[in-house]
Amino acid sequence: MGMGKTSWWPAAGLALLLTSCASGGPAAFMSEDSRGISYTDDRGVANQPFPPNYRAELLAYLRTYLNNPVGVRDGVVAEPVQRTVGGRLRYVSCLRYAARESDGSYRPAKERAAVYVDGRFDRLMEDAGELCAGATYGAFPEIAALTR
Repeated sequence: MGMGKTSWWPAAGLALLLTSCASGGPAAFMSEDSRGISYTDDRGVANQPFPPNYRAELLAYLRTYLNNPVGVRDGVVAEPVQRTVGGRLRYVSCLRYAARESDGSYRPAKERAAVYVDGRFDRLMEDAGELCAGATYGAFPEIAALTR
């Protein structure tokens, strides 16, 4: 018994229905909101909330990020300020430190930028560049006390 001429219609209809549901319905094809998933209401132009725990979040991240978090030297940090990152307004905190290398030596302290979204640590940018231009640093002794 072979497939009849009409047996493909239910499968095609189901595929069309599922495609419509997955894309947010027929109106979603004309909406800008269908371009991607956003977990926040942030569209990049509104003020972000200040990250109240920025120091603690930086320390928690560095404890896992650094191969050897023990013995970090020359740690300084700047209070978060709003900057444009990737076209979106974000809080950015600049930090500079020298981590111990695997051979026990130290390279010169390097500047990095911590980016915050919705008041929480999002990522650390190795190339701080313009984001940290003019940053006012203060002591960050907690970084020297990091342990494994």
